[in-house]
Amino acid sequence: MLRPASKRLLGLGFRGAQTPAARLYHERVVDHYNNPRNVGSFDKNDPTVGTGLVGAPACGDVMKLQIKVDDQTGKIVDACFKTFGCGSAIASSSVATEWVKGKQMEEVLSIKNTEIAKHLSLPPVKLHCSMLAEDAIKAAVKDYEAKRVKSNGDLEDAPAEKAANA
Repeated sequence: MLRPASKRLLGLGFRGAQTPAARLYHERVVDHYNNPRNVGSFDKNDPTVGTGLVGAPACGDVMKLQIKVDDQTGKIVDACFKTFGCGSAIASSSVATEWVKGKQMEEVLSIKNTEIAKHLSLPPVKLHCSMLAEDAIKAAVKDYEAKRVKSNGDLEDAPAEKAANA
């Protein structure tokens, strides 16, 4: 038989008592942790994909966020993530992928960690998770733009190389 203190800790009895951890997180964090959206990855070599890989060595959270961009419109058509870390990091990643879909590149750069933290009602000790999500978005956009510049540069160099070789 469990002692009353054990029952409280496990959330058993005592008129619907919750576990201590469940009281610390908003229902949106729990929802995104239990049902994360857009988990997965794209081919990082695809020129329409931007990959942002960020981490916080102090806490052990590592976040990979990828965006797939329509080259013609500049709109983000899909996003996915893989995160190793706490529930707040996973929830922040999940929210970030939801928020970037369907938006222009310039729009997603205006997404701030404070907005993610406010949406998830993150406690102050977990604000670094929303900061990682913002950094991952920026890194993914930067990676996509670097690929685009490289591919455009290669295309521009190609006719010059052909002329030099002729």
